[in-house]
Amino acid sequence: MNPRSATLQIRTNGKGTYEITDQIETVVAESGIKTGTGTVFIQHTSASLVIMENAAPAARRDLEKFFERLVPDDADYEHDDEGPDDSTSHIRMVLTRSSEVIPIADGRLQLGAWQGIFLFEHRHSPHLRRVIVTVVGE
Repeated sequence: MNPRSATLQIRTNGKGTYEITDQIETVVAESGIKTGTGTVFIQHTSASLVIMENAAPAARRDLEKFFERLVPDDADYEHDDEGPDDSTSHIRMVLTRSSEVIPIADGRLQLGAWQGIFLFEHRHSPHLRRVIVTVVGE
């Protein structure tokens, strides 16, 4: 079967995690591929992807707080072309991931019971993010 690729447009409201599992599952279902892999890639350097606990919102809030402490906005960064959160958003992206590869079996992503795929927005202001999903297999 031919690979299937789709571009998702995800609107964010500023910093935080945004679950995109359902949108990715839709691409997988529409592909008709029963066994293979799904690759998810974000085309940005100030947002990232994470596979994270999706049942308890407190787990995501803890992650967000951890990154605030790890890479604080008020530190002395040189790169601020797009604002005071410019360099911090790039650093946070580098510490996470720009892509994930998930196995597909029986036409479904093989995520664990409490796993979800999240766009992790690192900028304060709202953005429209592009996420590419490619599904290959048979």
